[in-house]
Amino acid sequence: MRKLKVGIIGCGGIAQNVHIPNYMKHKEHVEVLAVCDASDGRAQNVAKQWGIPHAYTNFREMLQHHELDAVSVCTPNKFHAEMAIAALQAGCHVLCEKPPAVTVAEAEAMAAAAKAANKFLTFGFHYRHAPEVDLLKRYIDSGEFGHIYAAKSQAVRRRGIPGWGVFTNKELQGGGALIDIGVHMLDTTLYLMGYPQPELVLGVTYQKLGNRDGVGLMGKWDWENFSVEDMARGMIVFKDGSSVTLEAAFAANVEKDEVMQVSLMGDQGGADVFPVKIYQEKHEALLDTTPAYLQQNNYYEVQFKRFIDCCLQNKPPLSTAEQAVVLQKIITALYESAASGQAVRIQ
Repeated sequence: MRKLKVGIIGCGGIAQNVHIPNYMKHKEHVEVLAVCDASDGRAQNVAKQWGIPHAYTNFREMLQHHELDAVSVCTPNKFHAEMAIAALQAGCHVLCEKPPAVTVAEAEAMAAAAKAANKFLTFGFHYRHAPEVDLLKRYIDSGEFGHIYAAKSQAVRRRGIPGWGVFTNKELQGGGALIDIGVHMLDTTLYLMGYPQPELVLGVTYQKLGNRDGVGLMGKWDWENFSVEDMARGMIVFKDGSSVTLEAAFAANVEKDEVMQVSLMGDQGGADVFPVKIYQEKHEALLDTTPAYLQQNNYYEVQFKRFIDCCLQNKPPLSTAEQAVVLQKIITALYESAASGQAVRIQ
């Protein structure tokens, strides 16, 4: 079997700590041929560290000079659409970091480019690849929960504002806690619900703790230039009548350092996902079920193994460009609702 030739756009933390190491675990099937970063020094250093033969500062040059099969987009959110579309048009499958984009129009253009190129466009929603999610998806697909009509999505940190990168820069990221970590749990929720079509969205955002100095559990952040929300809350109502409540926070006065949780409620059963606990009524009893054993894995490792298999075997990825458009519509509507103080209807 020939090797998958891969290029990396963006050489920051997610590329160095996740994308490159996980591609390197599959050297028998993958060759990371080139990296690109706006900083020539960083691109050269990363290439040297990992033994990658080529380094660029211009992603279009990288795409022109090499016949790549797949590209990882690991840049700030503002650049996702431009770079993913260019890679798709160059004939590459694309694994783009979350969120899909900054605007709905960008997400739609990315999906259209993937369809036109007949290439896969998937996203870095690694929680989808958790064993807990795989298990509950089997429960759901077998009908054990019936119709999931309500869910709760939480991504809340006590003082978890990133002290590195551009996570607190609205111009480059498009937002804060919602678009960075809230999007993970929201995507996981929607995936388990079968990605229903949204109809009505109500959201609020807050900037209460991030714009002042304080204790940081993820390093000291630039509080004087903090331009994003530190908390977002919302409710989404779908066309089938189901609903999701959402809570995302970089910083909140709560007990636990971090809560990443999805809770599902169906007419035949429900569950909390992390860790798995299943709630059902059977044989005239209310039952709580937990796995005696569930083999754990590294979510990222599974994500990259599945992406590589998709590219080499031409099979659809778990996260699709069409789902990304739906997700982007919800994220955008939540921000629009927060800004206007009114619920937003999605067409």
